[in-house]
Amino acid sequence: MKGATALRFAAWIIAITLVALPVVGVLQGWFAAGRWPVRTLQVHAAFRHVSAAQIRAAVEPSLGAGFFALDLERVRDAVAALPWVSRVEVRKHWPDSLELTVYEIQPFARWNGDGLVGRYGRIFKVPDADRIGGLPQFNGPDDRVDDVLAFYREVQDDFAPFALHVSEVDLSARGSWSLVLSDGSRVVIGETDPEQRLQRFLSVMPILMRGRSGGFVYADLRYSNGFAVRWPATPAGSAPSDPKNTARAPSHATDRSA
Repeated sequence: MKGATALRFAAWIIAITLVALPVVGVLQGWFAAGRWPVRTLQVHAAFRHVSAAQIRAAVEPSLGAGFFALDLERVRDAVAALPWVSRVEVRKHWPDSLELTVYEIQPFARWNGDGLVGRYGRIFKVPDADRIGGLPQFNGPDDRVDDVLAFYREVQDDFAPFALHVSEVDLSARGSWSLVLSDGSRVVIGETDPEQRLQRFLSVMPILMRGRSGGFVYADLRYSNGFAVRWPATPAGSAPSDPKNTARAPSHATDRSA
């Protein structure tokens, strides 16, 4: 009786194996991959910096496994490893289609000379990055990139009323901030209360600019009770500004002419 039970159990195991093995084999790509090939590759992307040929070359080594055995995670990782790729979504559609949605990194600024910063603070390097124009320059420690990005967005709004924009933000290893504006002027803010020091300077900037045809060259805001401003040299023979139209610098400011 025991022998018959064991025989039936063995037969049951063999039957299950015979049924399951082809299924497992197809799913693992061991055989029959050619019967269910992936015939269609759909790619949705902006194609600004990543080409369709690059994406296809990254996907192609995985396609030979067939529709069922196609490893979506492997496909996703291969495409995500391409320069400029931020995120990849991968789907299979019965009976023979693979769909990819590829999101490119949007460069927001240059980082420390040879790098770039994405809109959400990702630092990356790509070939021919120097060909991309119109980006501000950020410099600072890599672990402070989010702080630099946030500070830039804040001060960009601060200078907008003066028809200026920030073209460079520098954060030293010691935490000292400085800016370069679109007209080439430099603002050294320092490391202590940078937002307050900058706001103090901006609050009197309309008075400082009154009666002047051009902007300042350099502003040092690191003083505890004020700041120093250097103006462009006055061309020889030119008439000085009308004193009636020129406001005196506040008592807490030092006005320096080059």
